[in-house]
Amino acid sequence: MTPNNILALLPYNEPFLFVHGIEKVSENGISGYYTFKEDAFFYKGHFKNNPVTPGVILSECMAQIGLVCLGIYLLKDKIDPKQSPEIALTSHTVDFFVPVFPNEKVKVVSEKEVFRFNKLRCKVKLFNSREELVARGKISGMIKA
Repeated sequence: MTPNNILALLPYNEPFLFVHGIEKVSENGISGYYTFKEDAFFYKGHFKNNPVTPGVILSECMAQIGLVCLGIYLLKDKIDPKQSPEIALTSHTVDFFVPVFPNEKVKVVSEKEVFRFNKLRCKVKLFNSREELVARGKISGMIKA
């Protein structure tokens, strides 16, 4: 399964799609990227005159790349290529270290911890374009192919 195949199976559309590309993927992990556009809907009110990407949006970006894209890859033999899989986030803990501003490109690096009975748990890190650690945590979810 190629990165483009994975992207085509994502169950998201703009304005709630936070994956622009996948750099590499294997049975053990994935890395991908997204650039936060200056005109994104959430910058209008977060914060006045000093827009910062909300932590919940950063967490979603980490989950879409680090959990969902990896899960699609891991279930490649069970997924119908004409239908997006069903996804359910089951838990997450994320620590944040530096802000992400409009027009910043971020990279998500995810390492599989456990994949059993279609439940996936990953250690996920988010980096900015200066390779600073923005956030890290663990994210778990269920994927129904």
